[in-house]
Amino acid sequence: MIGKGVLTRPRAAFIALLVAALIATMPMRLALGLAGLSGAGLSARSSVGPVWFATLRDVHFGDIDLGDMHAFLAPLALLAGQARIDVAGPQPLTGPALRGGVTVSGAGFGVDDVTASVAAGRLFAPLPVTKVDLEDVSVAFTRGACANADGRVKLALGGAVGGITLAQGLSGTARCEGAALAIVLASASGTERLRLTVKGDGRYRSELVVATSDPASIASLTASGFQSGSDGYRLSVEGRF
Repeated sequence: MIGKGVLTRPRAAFIALLVAALIATMPMRLALGLAGLSGAGLSARSSVGPVWFATLRDVHFGDIDLGDMHAFLAPLALLAGQARIDVAGPQPLTGPALRGGVTVSGAGFGVDDVTASVAAGRLFAPLPVTKVDLEDVSVAFTRGACANADGRVKLALGGAVGGITLAQGLSGTARCEGAALAIVLASASGTERLRLTVKGDGRYRSELVVATSDPASIASLTASGFQSGSDGYRLSVEGRF
């Protein structure tokens, strides 16, 4: 009599091969939806190719335009119960080409070693932030709380803030602060600081503080909506990715 275990082994192998075949031919757009990345704010106008090597056109993360990119599903991450999609973009006219990864698991979501130079759009409006530069930025949220964050961030400004021109932009590093991601950036002089906090549900708050005692600058800042505080003049912006 043939044992039950002998019968189940070919069946299990067939099911494993069937699942592997389905994954191999799955369109990347469907994989992004199943991984929950569409709900996290990532969208693409079109997708060509399977999950192992796809080209995404006109990619956006919230209001940030990421352009076109290649996307690859990392097979080894599946063995750990995670869906990791590595991305690579073309070389822009200025700044580094986009590279990095996005990882989704049952407990959380994160980005891994992301380096990019992208246009900010109206993300920080009314602040005149024109470009965001990321250098090896990794952020992980577990059950809605920031679990790990590091890497360097720089913001380029295309105009004056309350009459003050910040030609060198603002730069700082990412870290976890309680359950939120916190990025504290400062100008070269240190008299202008921007604090950006992001929660696990995509809500963010950016707060720019300018320390000055110059009467003309104070008049210009208050006319631009800045409020006086103990550490300078403050302008806050809230939104959601």
